[in-house]
Amino acid sequence: MGADREGGARRRPVRALTYAVCGTVLLTGCASMPDSGDLRDVESTPRQDTEVRVFAIPPRDDAPPAEIVQGFLEALTSDDPTYATARQYLSAPAARKWRPELSTTVLANGPAIQVERTGGRDTTDDFAFALTGSRVATVDAQQSYAPADGRYTQPVHLSRDPKSGQWRIDGLPQGVVMGESDFERNYMSVDKYYFASNASNASNASNASNASNASNASNASNASAESATRPTAVADPVFVRRRVDAMTQVVRSLLNGPTDWLGPAVRTSFPPGAQLRKGVVSLAPDDQNKLTVPLNEKAGRVGSGTCFEMATQLLFTLRNLTPTVDTVALRGADGSSLCSLSERRAETVASRGSVKRSEYLYFVDDKQRLVRIAGGSAGTSADPVPGVLGEGGQRLRSAAVSWDEHTAAGVSGDGRSLYVASLVPGGSLGTPVLVSRGGTEGDRLTTPSWDARGDLWVADRNPAAARLLVLEKGAGRPVQVLIPGLDGRVDSVRVAADGVRIALVVEKDGRRSLLIGRIQRKSVGTGEPPVVSVLQLRSAAPELEDVTAMSWAGDSRLVVAGREQEGVQTMRYVQVDGSTPEGPAPAALTGVKSIAASEDDRLPLVAYSEDGIVRLPSGAQWQKVVKLGSAPVYPG
Repeated sequence: MGADREGGARRRPVRALTYAVCGTVLLTGCASMPDSGDLRDVESTPRQDTEVRVFAIPPRDDAPPAEIVQGFLEALTSDDPTYATARQYLSAPAARKWRPELSTTVLANGPAIQVERTGGRDTTDDFAFALTGSRVATVDAQQSYAPADGRYTQPVHLSRDPKSGQWRIDGLPQGVVMGESDFERNYMSVDKYYFASNASNASNASNASNASNASNASNASNASAESATRPTAVADPVFVRRRVDAMTQVVRSLLNGPTDWLGPAVRTSFPPGAQLRKGVVSLAPDDQNKLTVPLNEKAGRVGSGTCFEMATQLLFTLRNLTPTVDTVALRGADGSSLCSLSERRAETVASRGSVKRSEYLYFVDDKQRLVRIAGGSAGTSADPVPGVLGEGGQRLRSAAVSWDEHTAAGVSGDGRSLYVASLVPGGSLGTPVLVSRGGTEGDRLTTPSWDARGDLWVADRNPAAARLLVLEKGAGRPVQVLIPGLDGRVDSVRVAADGVRIALVVEKDGRRSLLIGRIQRKSVGTGEPPVVSVLQLRSAAPELEDVTAMSWAGDSRLVVAGREQEGVQTMRYVQVDGSTPEGPAPAALTGVKSIAASEDDRLPLVAYSEDGIVRLPSGAQWQKVVKLGSAPVYPG
């Protein structure tokens, strides 16, 4: 039969891997074509060293339909910038219509190829196949990653070219499909940066303009005081092709604007229509680590303050991609200089959570007082914090410290009451700012969390009135936060340093999941508190069945402790979009009850486990801090 004959066609290698280091060229394939029987899956290539480059090979003359499909799928995983070789497997009309940039579908393994319909042995009838597999994720046209599940099934149709007589694909799905390991080899996650839209534009521009004077000593010395008026940078992770001029890809993506999920909460300083100047194909830094970015005429009429903000967005983004860029110079369409900004000066233009070093690590000691150890210290001796929360008059179960480390919030030992106090000597505790009526400690208040605005967030787990609350500046009447689509009870709360995103552990039917939401504030009138909402919740750790602890650990990264499906407890890093960041997971630790991580990765990871409070310095194993203590936190 025709199907058997095509299914048993002998397959040739259709991929070349070049080792840039040694110059050796190897020919290999990532799928196996059987000599008899049914078609096999196009299995993903085992992950290769980052120096390996993969080049597609065009179809050979008189290749049978099965080989055409196999070759096309393998060409999708090559480092061909425009998929020119992959298009050679398509008919001319299909090649013109196919848009690989629309999406990337990631399958657990490479797509399986199933024969749907074939012609006779010696006829010119068409062929139809189906690509199948188990979905892992999708990357959309904005390069935004989202976990996915369920079955993937898409048709592929072939016919003979009327002129050449060669089999070609004339019907196929839009976008690209590949196995998970090929995706990890081909793509990398990069944070591009925008500004929180609730900042003051006027003061932002003024502050940015001050950055133009490198000798302005007072501006540098007042950087901390001005941090409240500087715009706050917000990370927007996207996936780009690793070895296809990633720098230019990321710059274009930044200019195209934020992803749909983050867009309503952020702004960009690039004017509408701003793009790279026509004819600019590739960007690369010079031998002084300066990157010159030529822009079109849309960007040529901005003021100096706006220009410095634009350069800051670029610098934050590019430094996240590579350390080889420490200065950005923007040029207009006519080649004129718009502005130039160094990494050091960029920090005076905008604030960013991952570059703010916490002065202290805080925790509750065996006397249920709030105590602290110098941030990054190797010591184990803790001192009570200044003020009433360090005096022991009110026993605490957990606490949170504001970003400026001037104020703390503490939950009473029974979990019922929330207190807010200044971290200065003297003063009285006063009455609680919030009281839960939950019947048990587990049904009362969660550990609170401060955002960059100075607002305090906490969840009341009382089953009769479970709710997420925010207190403006840590005082006043608690405002209930609207969470459309929430299915379950909020069990843990951590607000990102940017104040735009919030991480929630949500419990339902005994399972706790990690969700990320976008914070929205809407004014309703003079003297009235704003309506606060958490919108578009999305999973950040879909593979974990039960999340027991979490903390922000970077601009778009969290550290999570939990249990995999039918597995044991694990600790890992996750991205806000649900992807897994590159690099090793934290060393194993049993009995994790809470985690404290700083968005500044120079500070050690800290956890409360069955061994007490322990920390994980970079490149070391877990070390005990104190045996009797709990609830460690960094500011935030």
